[in-house]
Amino acid sequence: MEVDHQIRVSDGNGETTAGHGAVGGGIFARCWQRLRSVPVELWCRVAGFARKVGRIAREDPRRVAHSLKVGLALTLVSVLYYVTPLFKGFGVSTLWAVLTVVVVMEYTVGGTLSKGLNRAFATLVAGFIAVGAHQIANRCGAQGEPILLGIFVFLLASAATFSRFIPEIKAKYDYGVTIFILTFSLVAVSSYRVEELIQLAHQRFSTIVIGVLTCLCTTIFVFPVWAGEDLHKLATANLDKLAQFLEGMESECFGEKATSENLEGKPFLQVYKSVLNSKATEDSLSNFAKWEPGHGKFGFRHPWSQYQKLGALCRQCATSMEALASYVITLQKSQYPEANPELTLKIRTACGEMSSYSAKALRELSTAIQTMTVPPPASITMSAAIKVAKGLRNELSEDEALLQAMHVAVTATLLSDLVTIIVKIAETVDNLAWHAHFKNPEKTQKDIVIDIQS
Repeated sequence: MEVDHQIRVSDGNGETTAGHGAVGGGIFARCWQRLRSVPVELWCRVAGFARKVGRIAREDPRRVAHSLKVGLALTLVSVLYYVTPLFKGFGVSTLWAVLTVVVVMEYTVGGTLSKGLNRAFATLVAGFIAVGAHQIANRCGAQGEPILLGIFVFLLASAATFSRFIPEIKAKYDYGVTIFILTFSLVAVSSYRVEELIQLAHQRFSTIVIGVLTCLCTTIFVFPVWAGEDLHKLATANLDKLAQFLEGMESECFGEKATSENLEGKPFLQVYKSVLNSKATEDSLSNFAKWEPGHGKFGFRHPWSQYQKLGALCRQCATSMEALASYVITLQKSQYPEANPELTLKIRTACGEMSSYSAKALRELSTAIQTMTVPPPASITMSAAIKVAKGLRNELSEDEALLQAMHVAVTATLLSDLVTIIVKIAETVDNLAWHAHFKNPEKTQKDIVIDIQS
Protein backbone atom coordinates (compact mmCIF):
# COMPACT_ATOMS: atom_id res chain seq x y z
CA MET A 1 0.00 0.00 0.00
CA GLU A 2 2.83 2.31 0.77
CA VAL A 3 4.38 1.61 -2.61
CA ASP A 4 1.12 2.26 -4.41
CA HIS A 5 0.61 5.42 -2.43
CA GLN A 6 4.05 6.67 -3.28
CA ILE A 7 3.48 5.89 -6.92
CA ARG A 8 0.20 7.73 -6.93
CA VAL A 9 1.76 10.63 -5.16
CA SER A 10 4.62 10.51 -7.56
CA ASP A 11 2.22 10.33 -10.51
CA GLY A 12 0.22 13.20 -9.10
CA ASN A 13 3.33 15.30 -8.60
CA GLY A 14 4.46 14.38 -12.07
CA GLU A 15 1.14 15.43 -13.59
CA THR A 16 1.13 18.63 -11.56
CA THR A 17 4.68 19.40 -12.63
CA ALA A 18 3.78 18.66 -16.24
CA GLY A 19 0.75 20.96 -15.95
CA HIS A 20 2.86 23.86 -14.66
CA GLY A 21 5.29 23.21 -17.47
CA ALA A 22 2.48 23.37 -20.05
CA VAL A 23 1.22 26.68 -18.64
CA GLY A 24 4.72 28.13 -18.59
CA GLY A 25 5.32 26.84 -22.08
CA GLY A 26 2.05 28.44 -23.32
CA ILE A 27 2.98 31.87 -21.96
CA PHE A 28 6.45 31.61 -23.44
CA ALA A 29 5.01 30.55 -26.79
CA ARG A 30 2.59 33.49 -26.87
CA CYS A 31 5.35 35.95 -25.97
CA TRP A 32 7.60 34.48 -28.62
CA GLN A 33 4.81 34.59 -31.18
CA ARG A 34 4.10 38.22 -30.41
CA LEU A 35 7.79 39.06 -30.56
CA ARG A 36 8.04 37.40 -33.95
CA SER A 37 4.99 39.31 -35.20
CA VAL A 38 6.51 42.73 -34.35
CA PRO A 39 8.75 42.87 -37.46
CA VAL A 40 5.82 41.73 -39.62
CA GLU A 41 3.50 44.42 -38.21
CA LEU A 42 6.25 47.01 -38.59
CA TRP A 43 6.81 45.99 -42.19
CA CYS A 44 3.07 46.13 -42.91
CA ARG A 45 2.86 49.66 -41.51
CA VAL A 46 5.90 50.79 -43.50
CA ALA A 47 4.49 49.21 -46.66
CA GLY A 48 1.09 50.82 -46.05
CA PHE A 49 2.69 54.22 -45.52
CA ALA A 50 4.75 53.77 -48.70
CA ARG A 51 1.60 52.90 -50.66
CA LYS A 52 -0.12 56.00 -49.26
CA VAL A 53 2.82 58.21 -50.26
CA GLY A 54 2.84 56.67 -53.73
CA ARG A 55 -0.90 57.22 -54.11
CA ILE A 56 -0.58 60.90 -53.11
CA ALA A 57 2.28 61.36 -55.58
CA ARG A 58 0.35 59.67 -58.40
CA GLU A 59 -2.78 61.75 -57.75
CA ASP A 60 -0.85 64.96 -58.43
CA PRO A 61 2.79 64.64 -59.57
CA ARG A 62 3.15 68.39 -59.11
CA ARG A 63 3.41 67.77 -55.37
CA VAL A 64 6.67 65.92 -55.95
CA ALA A 65 7.92 68.75 -58.15
CA HIS A 66 7.01 71.33 -55.49
CA SER A 67 8.90 69.39 -52.82
CA LEU A 68 11.97 69.30 -55.03
CA LYS A 69 11.63 73.03 -55.77
CA VAL A 70 11.64 73.86 -52.06
CA GLY A 71 14.80 71.80 -51.61
CA LEU A 72 16.40 73.52 -54.61
CA ALA A 73 15.53 77.01 -53.32
CA LEU A 74 16.94 76.27 -49.87
CA THR A 75 20.11 74.85 -51.42
CA LEU A 76 20.61 77.94 -53.60
CA VAL A 77 20.05 80.40 -50.78
CA SER A 78 22.37 78.48 -48.48
CA VAL A 79 25.26 79.51 -50.74
CA LEU A 80 25.18 82.88 -48.97
CA TYR A 81 26.19 81.14 -45.77
CA TYR A 82 28.74 78.76 -47.27
CA VAL A 83 30.68 81.27 -49.40
CA THR A 84 32.93 83.30 -47.09
CA PRO A 85 32.91 86.63 -49.01
CA LEU A 86 29.13 86.62 -49.15
CA PHE A 87 28.85 85.69 -45.48
CA LYS A 88 31.15 88.54 -44.48
CA GLY A 89 29.01 90.96 -46.48
CA PHE A 90 25.74 89.97 -44.82
CA GLY A 91 26.88 88.48 -41.52
CA VAL A 92 24.49 86.51 -39.33
CA SER A 93 21.58 88.13 -41.21
CA THR A 94 22.19 85.50 -43.90
CA LEU A 95 19.92 83.19 -41.93
CA TRP A 96 17.01 85.53 -42.72
CA ALA A 97 17.29 84.48 -46.36
CA VAL A 98 16.90 80.81 -45.37
CA LEU A 99 13.98 81.66 -43.09
CA THR A 100 12.33 83.66 -45.90
CA VAL A 101 12.48 80.72 -48.30
CA VAL A 102 10.91 78.39 -45.73
CA VAL A 103 8.08 80.82 -44.97
CA VAL A 104 7.41 82.28 -48.43
CA MET A 105 7.62 79.23 -50.70
CA GLU A 106 4.06 78.16 -51.55
CA TYR A 107 2.56 75.50 -53.79
CA THR A 108 1.30 77.91 -56.46
CA VAL A 109 2.99 80.81 -58.22
CA GLY A 110 0.32 83.20 -56.96
CA GLY A 111 0.76 82.04 -53.37
CA THR A 112 4.52 82.57 -53.53
CA LEU A 113 4.13 85.98 -55.19
CA SER A 114 1.56 87.05 -52.61
CA LYS A 115 3.69 86.09 -49.64
CA GLY A 116 6.98 87.20 -51.17
CA LEU A 117 5.85 90.67 -52.21
CA ASN A 118 3.97 91.16 -48.95
CA ARG A 119 7.05 90.19 -46.95
CA ALA A 120 9.47 92.36 -48.92
CA PHE A 121 7.27 95.45 -49.04
CA ALA A 122 6.20 95.16 -45.39
CA THR A 123 9.82 94.75 -44.28
CA LEU A 124 10.90 97.80 -46.27
CA VAL A 125 8.12 100.04 -44.95
CA ALA A 126 8.46 98.82 -41.37
CA GLY A 127 12.24 99.30 -41.50
CA PHE A 128 11.95 102.90 -42.70
CA ILE A 129 9.34 103.76 -40.06
CA ALA A 130 11.32 102.04 -37.30
CA VAL A 131 14.52 103.89 -38.20
CA GLY A 132 12.59 107.17 -38.28
CA ALA A 133 11.06 106.38 -34.89
CA HIS A 134 14.53 105.67 -33.53
CA GLN A 135 15.85 109.00 -34.79
CA ILE A 136 12.96 110.88 -33.17
CA ALA A 137 13.21 108.98 -29.88
CA ASN A 138 16.99 109.41 -29.77
CA ARG A 139 16.54 113.19 -29.54
CA CYS A 140 14.62 112.81 -26.26
CA GLY A 141 17.66 111.70 -24.31
CA ALA A 142 18.52 108.46 -22.54
CA GLN A 143 15.48 108.59 -20.25
CA GLY A 144 12.87 109.65 -22.79
CA GLU A 145 14.01 107.34 -25.61
CA PRO A 146 12.61 104.02 -24.26
CA ILE A 147 9.32 105.70 -23.28
CA LEU A 148 8.82 107.21 -26.73
CA LEU A 149 9.82 103.96 -28.46
CA GLY A 150 7.27 102.11 -26.33
CA ILE A 151 4.56 104.59 -27.35
CA PHE A 152 5.45 104.17 -31.04
CA VAL A 153 5.34 100.39 -30.77
CA PHE A 154 1.97 100.51 -28.98
CA LEU A 155 0.34 102.89 -31.45
CA LEU A 156 1.58 101.32 -34.69
CA ALA A 157 1.07 97.72 -33.52
CA SER A 158 -2.49 98.51 -32.41
CA ALA A 159 -3.36 100.33 -35.63
CA ALA A 160 -1.84 97.63 -37.84
CA THR A 161 -3.61 94.87 -35.94
CA PHE A 162 -6.96 96.65 -36.27
CA SER A 163 -6.40 97.01 -40.03
CA ARG A 164 -6.38 93.22 -40.32
CA PHE A 165 -10.13 93.26 -39.60
CA ILE A 166 -10.80 95.31 -42.74
CA PRO A 167 -12.03 92.77 -45.35
CA GLU A 168 -10.06 94.24 -48.28
CA ILE A 169 -6.80 94.24 -46.32
CA LYS A 170 -7.38 90.84 -44.77
CA ALA A 171 -8.07 89.24 -48.14
CA LYS A 172 -4.82 90.31 -49.84
CA TYR A 173 -2.43 91.86 -47.32
CA ASP A 174 -2.99 90.05 -44.04
CA TYR A 175 0.41 88.36 -44.16
CA GLY A 176 2.09 91.65 -45.04
CA VAL A 177 0.53 93.42 -42.05
CA THR A 178 1.76 90.62 -39.77
CA ILE A 179 5.29 90.99 -41.11
CA PHE A 180 5.03 94.77 -40.71
CA ILE A 181 4.18 94.41 -37.01
CA LEU A 182 6.98 91.89 -36.49
CA THR A 183 9.65 93.88 -38.32
CA PHE A 184 8.75 97.24 -36.81
CA SER A 185 8.69 95.81 -33.29
CA LEU A 186 12.03 94.04 -33.70
CA VAL A 187 13.82 97.02 -35.25
CA ALA A 188 12.29 99.60 -32.92
CA VAL A 189 13.01 97.62 -29.76
CA SER A 190 16.50 96.54 -30.83
CA SER A 191 17.39 100.13 -31.79
CA TYR A 192 17.73 100.98 -28.11
CA ARG A 193 20.70 98.61 -27.74
CA VAL A 194 22.11 98.32 -31.28
CA GLU A 195 24.48 101.07 -32.38
CA GLU A 196 24.69 100.39 -36.14
CA LEU A 197 20.94 100.12 -36.68
CA ILE A 198 20.86 101.22 -40.32
CA GLN A 199 23.50 98.69 -41.32
CA LEU A 200 21.63 95.89 -39.52
CA ALA A 201 18.33 96.88 -41.15
CA HIS A 202 20.00 97.02 -44.56
CA GLN A 203 21.52 93.54 -44.13
CA ARG A 204 18.25 91.99 -43.06
CA PHE A 205 16.25 93.62 -45.82
CA SER A 206 18.83 92.58 -48.44
CA THR A 207 18.82 88.95 -47.31
CA ILE A 208 15.01 88.91 -47.27
CA VAL A 209 14.93 90.27 -50.83
CA ILE A 210 17.43 87.61 -51.91
CA GLY A 211 15.26 84.91 -50.33
CA VAL A 212 12.12 86.26 -52.02
CA LEU A 213 13.81 86.48 -55.43
CA THR A 214 15.11 82.92 -55.06
CA CYS A 215 11.59 81.70 -54.32
CA LEU A 216 10.08 83.60 -57.23
CA CYS A 217 12.65 82.39 -59.75
CA THR A 218 12.29 78.81 -58.59
CA THR A 219 8.50 78.74 -58.51
CA ILE A 220 8.01 80.54 -61.85
CA PHE A 221 10.70 78.95 -64.01
CA VAL A 222 10.81 75.39 -62.60
CA PHE A 223 7.58 73.44 -63.25
CA PRO A 224 5.26 76.33 -62.28
CA VAL A 225 1.88 75.61 -60.73
CA TRP A 226 -0.51 78.42 -61.63
CA ALA A 227 -3.41 79.11 -59.28
CA GLY A 228 -5.36 80.59 -62.20
CA GLU A 229 -5.24 77.35 -64.16
CA ASP A 230 -6.37 75.36 -61.12
CA LEU A 231 -9.28 77.77 -60.57
CA HIS A 232 -10.24 77.46 -64.25
CA LYS A 233 -10.20 73.66 -64.02
CA LEU A 234 -12.17 73.74 -60.77
CA ALA A 235 -14.97 75.75 -62.42
CA THR A 236 -15.12 73.27 -65.30
CA ALA A 237 -15.14 70.27 -62.96
CA ASN A 238 -17.94 71.73 -60.84
CA LEU A 239 -20.18 72.21 -63.88
CA ASP A 240 -19.46 68.65 -65.01
CA LYS A 241 -20.41 67.29 -61.58
CA LEU A 242 -23.71 69.18 -61.60
CA ALA A 243 -24.41 67.82 -65.07
CA GLN A 244 -23.59 64.29 -63.90
CA PHE A 245 -26.18 64.58 -61.12
CA LEU A 246 -28.92 65.66 -63.56
CA GLU A 247 -27.95 62.92 -66.02
CA GLY A 248 -28.32 60.39 -63.23
CA MET A 249 -31.71 61.82 -62.26
CA GLU A 250 -32.91 61.55 -65.85
CA SER A 251 -31.77 57.95 -66.32
CA GLU A 252 -32.44 56.52 -62.85
CA CYS A 253 -35.58 58.40 -61.79
CA PHE A 254 -37.50 59.76 -64.77
CA GLY A 255 -36.25 57.99 -67.88
CA GLU A 256 -37.70 54.98 -69.66
CA LYS A 257 -35.04 52.73 -68.11
CA ALA A 258 -35.74 53.96 -64.58
CA THR A 259 -35.89 51.10 -62.07
CA SER A 260 -37.32 50.70 -58.61
CA GLU A 261 -33.90 49.99 -57.11
CA ASN A 262 -32.78 51.79 -53.98
CA LEU A 263 -31.36 55.15 -55.03
CA GLU A 264 -29.66 55.94 -51.73
CA GLY A 265 -26.36 54.30 -52.68
CA LYS A 266 -26.18 55.62 -56.24
CA PRO A 267 -22.93 57.52 -57.01
CA PHE A 268 -24.68 60.33 -58.90
CA LEU A 269 -26.49 61.36 -55.70
CA GLN A 270 -23.14 62.06 -54.01
CA VAL A 271 -21.22 63.80 -56.80
CA TYR A 272 -22.55 67.29 -56.06
CA LYS A 273 -21.27 67.27 -52.46
CA SER A 274 -17.73 68.22 -53.44
CA VAL A 275 -19.18 71.34 -55.08
CA LEU A 276 -20.71 72.38 -51.74
CA ASN A 277 -17.28 72.22 -50.09
CA SER A 278 -15.36 74.08 -52.80
CA LYS A 279 -15.70 77.63 -51.46
CA ALA A 280 -12.49 77.71 -49.38
CA THR A 281 -10.38 76.32 -52.22
CA GLU A 282 -12.05 78.61 -54.73
CA ASP A 283 -11.51 81.77 -52.67
CA SER A 284 -7.88 80.87 -52.02
CA LEU A 285 -7.14 80.14 -55.68
CA SER A 286 -8.93 83.31 -56.79
CA ASN A 287 -6.94 85.44 -54.36
CA PHE A 288 -3.63 83.92 -55.48
CA ALA A 289 -4.56 84.11 -59.18
CA LYS A 290 -4.93 87.89 -58.91
CA TRP A 291 -1.23 88.12 -58.00
CA GLU A 292 -0.01 86.09 -60.96
CA PRO A 293 1.35 87.61 -64.18
CA GLY A 294 -0.17 86.76 -67.53
CA HIS A 295 0.47 83.14 -68.50
CA GLY A 296 -0.81 80.87 -71.22
CA LYS A 297 -4.35 81.83 -72.25
CA PHE A 298 -4.83 84.02 -69.19
CA GLY A 299 -4.03 87.71 -69.47
CA PHE A 300 -2.69 89.90 -66.69
CA ARG A 301 -6.14 91.34 -65.85
CA HIS A 302 -8.12 88.15 -66.32
CA PRO A 303 -11.54 88.46 -64.58
CA TRP A 304 -10.90 86.02 -61.76
CA SER A 305 -13.73 87.48 -59.68
CA GLN A 306 -16.20 86.09 -62.24
CA TYR A 307 -15.12 82.59 -61.23
CA GLN A 308 -16.17 83.34 -57.66
CA LYS A 309 -19.61 84.44 -58.84
CA LEU A 310 -19.88 81.29 -60.93
CA GLY A 311 -18.80 79.18 -57.96
CA ALA A 312 -21.43 80.77 -55.72
CA LEU A 313 -24.15 79.90 -58.24
CA CYS A 314 -22.80 76.35 -58.57
CA ARG A 315 -23.00 75.91 -54.81
CA GLN A 316 -26.54 77.30 -54.83
CA CYS A 317 -27.39 74.77 -57.53
CA ALA A 318 -25.76 71.98 -55.52
CA THR A 319 -27.82 72.98 -52.47
CA SER A 320 -31.00 72.63 -54.51
CA MET A 321 -29.74 69.28 -55.75
CA GLU A 322 -29.23 68.16 -52.17
CA ALA A 323 -32.85 69.00 -51.36
CA LEU A 324 -34.02 67.26 -54.53
CA ALA A 325 -31.97 64.13 -53.84
CA SER A 326 -33.23 63.95 -50.25
CA TYR A 327 -36.84 64.34 -51.37
CA VAL A 328 -36.55 61.75 -54.14
CA ILE A 329 -35.06 59.19 -51.74
CA THR A 330 -37.77 59.89 -49.15
CA LEU A 331 -40.47 59.64 -51.79
CA GLN A 332 -39.12 56.30 -52.98
CA LYS A 333 -39.07 54.89 -49.45
CA SER A 334 -42.61 56.12 -48.74
CA GLN A 335 -44.05 54.53 -51.90
CA TYR A 336 -47.20 56.63 -52.07
CA PRO A 337 -49.91 55.15 -54.31
CA GLU A 338 -50.44 56.90 -57.62
CA ALA A 339 -54.00 58.24 -57.56
CA ASN A 340 -53.64 59.70 -61.05
CA PRO A 341 -51.16 57.60 -63.07
CA GLU A 342 -51.72 59.65 -66.23
CA LEU A 343 -50.81 62.95 -64.57
CA THR A 344 -47.92 61.34 -62.71
CA LEU A 345 -46.50 59.95 -65.96
CA LYS A 346 -46.84 63.36 -67.59
CA ILE A 347 -44.98 65.07 -64.75
CA ARG A 348 -42.25 62.42 -64.72
CA THR A 349 -41.76 62.83 -68.46
CA ALA A 350 -41.45 66.60 -68.08
CA CYS A 351 -38.99 66.13 -65.20
CA GLY A 352 -36.91 63.81 -67.35
CA GLU A 353 -36.82 66.38 -70.15
CA MET A 354 -35.81 69.18 -67.76
CA SER A 355 -33.03 67.02 -66.29
CA SER A 356 -31.75 66.00 -69.71
CA TYR A 357 -31.80 69.52 -71.18
CA SER A 358 -30.25 71.08 -68.08
CA ALA A 359 -27.47 68.47 -68.00
CA LYS A 360 -26.67 69.12 -71.67
CA ALA A 361 -26.64 72.87 -71.05
CA LEU A 362 -24.19 72.46 -68.16
CA ARG A 363 -21.97 70.28 -70.34
CA GLU A 364 -21.99 72.98 -73.02
CA LEU A 365 -21.03 75.64 -70.48
CA SER A 366 -18.27 73.43 -69.08
CA THR A 367 -16.87 72.88 -72.57
CA ALA A 368 -17.04 76.61 -73.31
CA ILE A 369 -14.99 77.42 -70.19
CA GLN A 370 -12.53 74.61 -70.82
CA THR A 371 -11.86 75.64 -74.41
CA MET A 372 -12.26 79.37 -73.60
CA THR A 373 -14.79 79.82 -76.38
CA VAL A 374 -17.97 81.86 -76.30
CA PRO A 375 -21.00 79.69 -75.46
CA PRO A 376 -23.93 79.72 -77.89
CA PRO A 377 -25.86 82.99 -77.60
CA ALA A 378 -29.12 81.13 -77.14
CA SER A 379 -28.53 77.54 -76.14
CA ILE A 380 -31.03 75.17 -77.69
CA THR A 381 -31.00 72.86 -74.69
CA MET A 382 -31.34 75.66 -72.13
CA SER A 383 -34.20 77.25 -74.03
CA ALA A 384 -35.96 73.90 -74.24
CA ALA A 385 -35.50 73.33 -70.50
CA ILE A 386 -37.00 76.75 -69.73
CA LYS A 387 -39.93 76.05 -72.02
CA VAL A 388 -40.66 72.70 -70.38
CA ALA A 389 -40.35 74.20 -66.89
CA LYS A 390 -42.76 77.05 -67.68
CA GLY A 391 -45.27 74.74 -69.32
CA LEU A 392 -45.16 72.35 -66.39
CA ARG A 393 -45.62 75.13 -63.83
CA ASN A 394 -48.62 76.50 -65.70
CA GLU A 395 -50.19 73.08 -65.98
CA LEU A 396 -49.63 72.24 -62.32
CA SER A 397 -51.18 75.51 -61.22
CA GLU A 398 -54.32 74.87 -63.27
CA ASP A 399 -54.79 71.11 -62.96
CA GLU A 400 -57.44 70.08 -60.46
CA ALA A 401 -55.79 66.68 -59.97
CA LEU A 402 -52.65 68.30 -58.61
CA LEU A 403 -53.38 67.26 -55.04
CA GLN A 404 -53.57 63.63 -56.14
CA ALA A 405 -50.01 63.81 -57.47
CA MET A 406 -48.58 66.31 -54.99
CA HIS A 407 -45.45 64.34 -54.17
CA VAL A 408 -44.40 64.10 -57.81
CA ALA A 409 -45.33 67.74 -58.31
CA VAL A 410 -42.93 68.82 -55.54
CA THR A 411 -40.13 67.03 -57.39
CA ALA A 412 -41.08 68.90 -60.54
CA THR A 413 -41.06 72.21 -58.69
CA LEU A 414 -37.58 71.56 -57.29
CA LEU A 415 -36.36 70.73 -60.78
CA SER A 416 -37.90 73.93 -62.12
CA ASP A 417 -35.98 75.91 -59.50
CA LEU A 418 -32.81 74.14 -60.65
CA VAL A 419 -33.50 75.26 -64.21
CA THR A 420 -33.80 78.86 -63.01
CA ILE A 421 -30.41 78.66 -61.26
CA ILE A 422 -28.79 77.09 -64.32
CA VAL A 423 -30.05 80.04 -66.38
CA LYS A 424 -28.17 82.34 -63.99
CA ILE A 425 -25.08 80.13 -64.36
CA ALA A 426 -25.33 80.50 -68.14
CA GLU A 427 -25.53 84.29 -67.78
CA THR A 428 -22.46 84.30 -65.54
CA VAL A 429 -20.52 82.22 -68.05
CA ASP A 430 -21.54 84.71 -70.75
CA ASN A 431 -20.17 87.56 -68.61
CA LEU A 432 -16.96 85.62 -68.03
CA ALA A 433 -16.60 85.01 -71.76
CA TRP A 434 -17.12 88.71 -72.49
CA HIS A 435 -14.66 90.01 -69.85
CA ALA A 436 -12.04 87.36 -70.64
CA HIS A 437 -12.38 87.84 -74.41
CA PHE A 438 -13.15 84.21 -75.19
CA LYS A 439 -12.82 83.26 -78.84
CA ASN A 440 -15.88 82.81 -81.00
CA PRO A 441 -16.24 79.17 -82.09
CA GLU A 442 -16.56 78.33 -85.76
CA LYS A 443 -20.24 77.96 -86.56
CA THR A 444 -20.96 74.90 -88.62
CA GLN A 445 -24.71 75.39 -88.53
CA LYS A 446 -27.16 78.16 -87.85
CA ASP A 447 -28.15 78.77 -84.25
CA ILE A 448 -31.69 77.69 -83.60
CA VAL A 449 -33.42 79.94 -81.11
CA ILE A 450 -36.53 78.70 -79.37
CA ASP A 451 -38.92 81.42 -78.32
CA ILE A 452 -39.07 81.11 -74.54
CA GLN A 453 -42.23 83.15 -74.33
CA SER A 454 -44.14 80.81 -76.63
